[in-house]
Amino acid sequence: MVFTISLKQGAHGTLVVITDTDIVGSLFEEGKRQLDLRSEFYKGERKGKDHATEIVKASRHIYFTGKQAVALGVELKLIDSKRILVVKGIPHATVVLEL
Repeated sequence: MVFTISLKQGAHGTLVVITDTDIVGSLFEEGKRQLDLRSEFYKGERKGKDHATEIVKASRHIYFTGKQAVALGVELKLIDSKRILVVKGIPHATVVLEL
């Protein structure tokens, strides 16, 4: 399992973006909903599940996009399966953790 991981610095700390590598660079549209994974925002380094898990456990703000990425968030008990956005079969979830 390989993910593309990007770290973005913001006013409230680091945002971690974890995306299934095979969908980076794609656009998904369904009605008024859109997941646009073509921008630099989703581009990053390829890392395995163990590395992704380490990064997630040390993070407060995380975007998970793709079936494997969202499954990782669910497995780590960070994502409620009822709160996953799905566009054209591609799941996406945002996690913000309290300190």
